[in-house]
Amino acid sequence: MATDSNTKLLVETLTAQRDTFLGQWTRNVGEALQGRLSVAELGRELGELYEAVLQGLAAGGLSGRGDAFGEVRSLLIELSRNRARQGFTPTETARSVLALKEVLEPTLTDDHEGARVYLQFARLLDDLSLLTTEAYVRTREEIISSQAEQLLELSTPVVKLWDGVVGVPLVGTLDSARTQVVMEKLLQTLVDSNSTHAIIDITGVPTVDTQVAQHLLKTVVAARMMGAQCTISGIRPQIAQTIVALGIEFGDIPTNASLSEALRQALNEVARDGADDVRGLL
Repeated sequence: MATDSNTKLLVETLTAQRDTFLGQWTRNVGEALQGRLSVAELGRELGELYEAVLQGLAAGGLSGRGDAFGEVRSLLIELSRNRARQGFTPTETARSVLALKEVLEPTLTDDHEGARVYLQFARLLDDLSLLTTEAYVRTREEIISSQAEQLLELSTPVVKLWDGVVGVPLVGTLDSARTQVVMEKLLQTLVDSNSTHAIIDITGVPTVDTQVAQHLLKTVVAARMMGAQCTISGIRPQIAQTIVALGIEFGDIPTNASLSEALRQALNEVARDGADDVRGLL
């Protein structure tokens, strides 16, 4: 009965002073966000949340558990995801909920019964603010992961150097994830451009160890399975010495010191293949 009376008192107070509380809540949050969100948008978000909290309290009490607060949780997750995309901090996001405590405190703590209700509701708001932080963190992780994938795509370009010849200029470390992206983009470009020669340039790769060599070999094998002849260019003196010292074997894979030399040889082979095709038709 005590819990029911507390909930009833809270719902009646929130309903009777809705405009006052919501207006002050919107102003407090707006000040914390320093005007980076329009008053209209902020008022809409908090207005929907205010009504959902009222409905949740009326249906499920101050526990905040169960389906009664399902709408509240959904709105907070959406709010948190929006804040994360808009560049707000976790603290600014959580404050969108916690600021309601500051609004209600002067009104609800006038007497002992009101103070007890306020403390119960404050605990509920604390729990809801934790939900916003969790949703915010998940969204930021998704954004960071997506950006990392985009950067990976940008850092592994496959370009058409000439008719029948494509190049893969690699810069930085070549790991398993990047090797997979390189192979996928290279194979797709070979098909799209109908190319028969691929040059993998490692001028921008700082070091070549056994693992990097294995990744290069995987890429070459994948391209060869598509019928393309592969050349590795950019073999600097230091890289050549390291490869020899490690005993790395490239087998029958052609290598060149420079991209220009690799391209020259590839063009000669393309021209020779074309001549062979012509002779085959005669």
